[in-house]
Formats: sequence, structure tokens, C-alpha cells
Amino acid sequence: MVTRVVLQQADISRALTRISHEILESNRGIDGLAILGIPTRGVVLARRIAESIQRIEQEAVGASADIVGALDVTMYRDDLARNPTRAPQPTSLPGPIDGKTVVLVDDVLFSGRTIRAALDALSDLGRPRAVRLAVLVDRGHRELPIRADFVGKNLPSAASERIFVRFAEVDGQDAVTIEEGGA
Repeated sequence: MVTRVVLQQADISRALTRISHEILESNRGIDGLAILGIPTRGVVLARRIAESIQRIEQEAVGASADIVGALDVTMYRDDLARNPTRAPQPTSLPGPIDGKTVVLVDDVLFSGRTIRAALDALSDLGRPRAVRLAVLVDRGHRELPIRADFVGKNLPSAASERIFVRFAEVDGQDAVTIEEGGA
């Protein structure tokens, strides 16, 4: 199998800075914003985006708020019987989500099934004003009509390829790689 690096640490950093600015522009600031990462790497991304947003807002208006949390979707997945997954992780919210703009964050958007599960989980927790989606990589191959609002990199890929996102917090390094020929 051939593995190639498609994003390195600097590329990821630039993409997250851009996504952070896009979220702020879309939301017109930090007020009423909640950023929820989907475990595992979506939580790392959400934290990084929230830190970037808070840095930008601190410089602009001196604002700071707890806006980041984690949304576990394990028990909402529609493929649990076919694909046993990891143990459920805790869900933590930065406060009530009713009336807020919630940005769901995941590392890779592929079939859309994880995001469908996240929408189901979110509806059990409250009624946001709006839900947006931020992903580091959009690789296509959607099975459901789901589209990301904020994308770090569109990365068309073959269904047989695997995309791996690695973060220093979890994997010891920041990189996005494609493994060709894997299924």
C-alpha cells in the first residue's frame, strides 16, 4: 500500500485559521455560538477552532467565552449492528444549546452517516437556532444529503482509499494522509 501526505502541520493550521474566520463571519461574532466536536479527532479540531476563534475575538473586541464541547454519537449510529464501534464517550456541552448556533466539527466527511447521527443526538439535547458543519477534510462519496459549511480541504478520493487525520494531541503529530488500495 502506498501512503502519501496531503496536509502537513502548517497546512492544517492555515485551514483551521481560515475555518475559524469563516465561522466568526457567518455568526457575526462569538455571541450565541457553540462548537461541538465529534469524538475522537473532531473534539481536538473543535478545541483548536474554539481557541483560534477566541484569540481572534480577544484581539477584536476583548471577548472570551466557553464555547466548546463534545457530542458523542455512538448510540445514534445506524450501523452499530454491522460495524461495532468504540465505547461511548461523554457528551459535554458548553451550556444550553437552545437558540444557539451550533457548529458540529468532525475530521473527515465521507458518507454523511456520522453527521446524521450527530443531528439525531443534538435534537435530544435541545433546539439550536441553526446547525452548521465544519470538517477538516471533505472526501466526497456521500450516501446522505449532507454538506459541510466550512471545509479545510476538499479531497476527492477513491472509495478504496483511506484517509487518516492525525493530531499531536492524539497521535503525536499533525498530518493528513491517504492510503491507497485500502478498503
